[in-house]
Amino acid sequence: MKKFKTVMGALAILVIAGAFGGFLNAFAASSQAAVAAGEATTFWGEAFNGAMDFLGKTGFAQVELGNILMITIGLIFIFLAIRFDYEPLLLVPIGAGVVIGNIPGGAGVYMDGSVMNYLYFGVTKGIYPPLIFLGIGAMTDFSTLIANPKLMLLGAAAQIGVFGTFIGAIALGFSLQEAGAIGIIGGADGPTSIFLASKLAPDYVGAIAIAAYSYMALVPVIQPPIMRLLVPKKERTIRMKPPRVVSPREKILFPIIGLLLTTFISPSALPLLGMLFFGNLLKESGVTERLAETARTKMIDIVTILLGLTVGASTQASVFLTADSIKIFVLGAISFCVATAGGLIFARFMNLFLKGDNKINPLIGAAGVSAVPDSARVVQHEGIKYDSSNHLLMHAMAPNVAGVIGSAVAAGIMLSFLVN
Repeated sequence: MKKFKTVMGALAILVIAGAFGGFLNAFAASSQAAVAAGEATTFWGEAFNGAMDFLGKTGFAQVELGNILMITIGLIFIFLAIRFDYEPLLLVPIGAGVVIGNIPGGAGVYMDGSVMNYLYFGVTKGIYPPLIFLGIGAMTDFSTLIANPKLMLLGAAAQIGVFGTFIGAIALGFSLQEAGAIGIIGGADGPTSIFLASKLAPDYVGAIAIAAYSYMALVPVIQPPIMRLLVPKKERTIRMKPPRVVSPREKILFPIIGLLLTTFISPSALPLLGMLFFGNLLKESGVTERLAETARTKMIDIVTILLGLTVGASTQASVFLTADSIKIFVLGAISFCVATAGGLIFARFMNLFLKGDNKINPLIGAAGVSAVPDSARVVQHEGIKYDSSNHLLMHAMAPNVAGVIGSAVAAGIMLSFLVN
């Protein structure tokens, strides 16, 4: 109750600030009218008018209801990250960016020459996402996928949400390019969503990025009900045999072969997949550990801060609060649910052709979305509910990392067909 009162008190302060701002704005206007009429020509009148002019330029006088609403959303993001540990490395920078971007009169990302505008350049030109992929590659172990390559199909099956939402976005009146950028939200991959939106729908980068990261953060809330709905209780207890041991040579060859195969299929995805597999090669080669350590720690941390902050700051109320943004959020939610369902259903379908201990636990199909590693953790959490000794995390990581590759390939395909 105490925390609730604190939150409500903060919201009340924002509302009062907005009302006070409106009062100051009206008062400044009436004061200027009095001066124009010759009613305040004394020294004190001039001083008073100057003070009111100053107050009229403060954020209190310029604030609008949309700014208050977006600031509230930013604070909610920060609250969810701190209180419930929902993707804190993403939601804290994004939440802070939303607050910063909605300070009335501030030099935001849309003001040419401002600091935030220069930082936002990395989003609009698609610079930050490949650097994020470099860090992801340097921290990812593909061993479980190499040991059981058929699980890659689950990552591919989850991409049904991408193409299904593409069709839905067209039906709602979005252009082909905009629909392609919106559809990729179903892959639950924030950097890929930003990369594609920056190329196909730059006006919707903020809405698409916020939607993608919001659903990534809410993986522990969204996925479990779908898993329980589509997977019978008996199948949730299926035990999978331990994956075989993968040799160092296989780990080195995988990023090289993966790079050649995926980029020949989808050349437009080279900026993402090239950096992903290059980062993994740094990790597995055994001779560039220093570079791999930098890529998966300092570099990715810096880029995450800049990406989250500027994407959040792009949600200025005047640009963000539109009917199209609401449509994007609805489509994103549907896309994410369909992608999760696609992975689960396909896992059950695969079991029709597998025998004995080769069967897979259908729960790991939910990890086909590329929310690494949160969706794999959700699979682990759900699995031990029905068998406390059945640990699925290691197995779930295979479709999870396959989902990263799959969403990047899907983005490349969209880009190659839809780019002007």
